[in-house]
Amino acid sequence: MTAHLFSISTLQDVVRIPPSLFGTALKKAAVNILKSKYESMINADLGYIIMIMDAKVESMGKMIAGDGGTYHKVDFDALTFYPKLQEIVQGELVDITDFGAFVRIGPTDALLHLSQVMDDYLKSDVQSGVILANQSGKTLRVGSTIRTRITAVSLGKAASMGKIGITCRQPFLGADEWIAEEIKKSKGEKTEEKVAEKAKEKPKEKEASKQKKTVEVKEK
Repeated sequence: MTAHLFSISTLQDVVRIPPSLFGTALKKAAVNILKSKYESMINADLGYIIMIMDAKVESMGKMIAGDGGTYHKVDFDALTFYPKLQEIVQGELVDITDFGAFVRIGPTDALLHLSQVMDDYLKSDVQSGVILANQSGKTLRVGSTIRTRITAVSLGKAASMGKIGITCRQPFLGADEWIAEEIKKSKGEKTEEKVAEKAKEKPKEKEASKQKKTVEVKEK
């Protein structure tokens, strides 16, 4: 599920190595500069840039008059996380608010609004860190592991802005224990259906048996 949203992207840039880092290995200096520039950035095309993995730096740099630093072309790999609409994701509930909850998916938190939890009257207890369903008695609490579907993605132009909306209002979504109950119920319903089908088949088998006997008697 969530693993589908992670990928490694290869990017290009030019890094400036300041004179203060001339005694440092070129690759190490370049990677540190890339980390400070890119890690935790949000890009409209790539999503959340989590970590710089590796870099290839051109050893021959360029200098600009009046600038003591050197400029080097660099190809580097970055671990990214791009939230996709309708994708099923697994996450941990990390905060309860008056209007819903925040769920940690990958490197960021997504908003689960109260209206998207379930079709029930819900009460949000911020102090206790619990969302309680009035009719079903189901609960969500800080630390719950839940399965959700991404319904909204907004990656702002600002490097640190990003909003993700999620829902649990579909079959086999929600807290782990809810899903386990649904699976158990689904298996029980299928078993009942099979029993009912067999019960319908038995009278047909008896009728067929009677007809066969009748045919045999007539032949004699």
